[in-house]
Amino acid sequence: MSVEQQKPRARVRAPELVGRGWLNTGGEELRLKDFRGKVLVLDFWTFCCINCLHVLDELRPLEAEFAAEVVTVGVHSPKFEHEADPAALAAAVERYAVHHPVLDDPELTTWQNYAVKAWPTLVVVDPEGYVVHVAAGEGHVEALRSVITEVIAEHEAKGTLHRGDGPYVPPEAPETTLRFPGKVIALPSGNLLVSDSANHSLVEFAADGETVVRRIGTGQRGRADGAAPEFSEPGGLALLPPQVAEQVGYDVVVADTVNHLLRGVRLADGHVTTLAGTGEQWRDGSDSGPGPETPLTSPWDVAWWEPAGGVVIAMAGNHTLGLFDPVSGAVRRFAGTTVEGLRDGAAEEAFFAQTSGLADGGDRLWLADSETSALRWVEADGDGFAVRTAVGTGLFDFGHADGPAEQALLQHPLGVAVLPDGSVAICDTYNGAVRRYEPATGEVSTLATDVAEPSGAAVVDGELVVVASAAHRLERPVPPGVAARLVEGASQQVKRPATEIAPGEVELAVVFTPPPGTKLDERYGPSTRLEISSSPEGLLLEGAGAGTDLTRRLVLADGIEQGVLHVVAQAASCDDDPSVEHPACRLTRQDWGVPIKISATGPKRLPLVMGGLDTES
Repeated sequence: MSVEQQKPRARVRAPELVGRGWLNTGGEELRLKDFRGKVLVLDFWTFCCINCLHVLDELRPLEAEFAAEVVTVGVHSPKFEHEADPAALAAAVERYAVHHPVLDDPELTTWQNYAVKAWPTLVVVDPEGYVVHVAAGEGHVEALRSVITEVIAEHEAKGTLHRGDGPYVPPEAPETTLRFPGKVIALPSGNLLVSDSANHSLVEFAADGETVVRRIGTGQRGRADGAAPEFSEPGGLALLPPQVAEQVGYDVVVADTVNHLLRGVRLADGHVTTLAGTGEQWRDGSDSGPGPETPLTSPWDVAWWEPAGGVVIAMAGNHTLGLFDPVSGAVRRFAGTTVEGLRDGAAEEAFFAQTSGLADGGDRLWLADSETSALRWVEADGDGFAVRTAVGTGLFDFGHADGPAEQALLQHPLGVAVLPDGSVAICDTYNGAVRRYEPATGEVSTLATDVAEPSGAAVVDGELVVVASAAHRLERPVPPGVAARLVEGASQQVKRPATEIAPGEVELAVVFTPPPGTKLDERYGPSTRLEISSSPEGLLLEGAGAGTDLTRRLVLADGIEQGVLHVVAQAASCDDDPSVEHPACRLTRQDWGVPIKISATGPKRLPLVMGGLDTES
């Protein structure tokens, strides 16, 4: 992104604000004349751009300081196809707490009329409608403050300044457990920890990904440590090895993105400590030194990687990778030059573009390089490390294409996870898809579509759990049959103990009791569904497939001692009140990946509880 600041252009009439529509105005269409008497700051941005997000944060104190005299208008001129989707823009405006009117400019009409060349660009228009200042890039707060102060003084003296409220109308605040979650990791307990980014906190869920165990954080934007911690749009999460966690006194490292900090969380009581960063954004100078004394810039994800001996940081804000040593407390540059682009080679000479997702693959550290729509990795190379690219060609090539890696296309991926078979799942965020890269063949395929901005993923008991960020929830979008193939031969890697069952014929029973005050919804046919598959595929002689009965007779093959049963069950229930004409209905769904071991002394019945109690056990 350009950082060139242009000189003021005297007495240039500001062009009209033209676009598809407006957000944050209560539905009102605005024109340039509606801002007469105010100092107007136009912020040309696109929501994929980390520099643009920095500017949003820089503008907040100015908007508060000059609330009566200044109106900020965001002009959203998209780079990626997904960013031109009005629903995606509306989600981004909420996600990033944009509290001023936003003009939707999908055809870049207003962008071109103002001769904008780079994201972000700021334009100041005086109360009489003339452009008085233009600046591209970030870090212009003090310059803007000076310009605004001068314009206010000039037009107050002329009588052309009108103080008062601006046209911003806040949208109705939705209520969901998660709001634009970022990343997820599996905890040793079997629970899931999610960064609840727009709620400025972390949420621990039970293994089902729906039952809240606890929330870590007050939910208020801030940076307080201790038992009532505060975060600011936290992102990546990294679980430390047990021996390291015991030594340093915390278990999880959090990329506290907008605070430009790394935080440590002690799982025993949720206590939070600041580990690295000063709270100020790094702009230049050294980015290596003692953690609390070294500034960071928008750490987006973190991952413990044993070959590096520490926590690698996806430093989206300056297109590098950092490295944090929990034992010494030091942080340093690990890879990258801060040049935005795509260049492989020695780690210290590589170019990145908004590194946004990391995954430990053993001898490889996989990473999603979002602005180049690339999947890349770091590996040991002699006495140092090297960066390689699997998928992606540059800053402006993107799309959705499967096939050989050199022909495949992604669109702004934000997350990666290593699957049990050694392939890599890619959260192809702006394509709304989960993709798969197979290192052995170099092939890219699509595992799932229609996932609302997947931003992070984790493998839990052989199953892929995905953060559907714009849907505000966790999902398991990979179909059971596909998931079965991905975990084939790798079931021994499942950490939880296998369930012993008898050989031959076994009854599998999914237990579901409608919640109190409800009943099964049988108005339109069967209200339940059960789908079963296995890995290896030959494990089940009978019982595989889909049906409507929650109890299924299974016949296990001889000669196979262990495997995994993949079970997906769902049941629809409605409020049971005859006086209500249109009762509220809900769908309960649960997926299981059950590692089993065939034993002559094992039981002949396998119950799986989806809701209620198993009265037969």
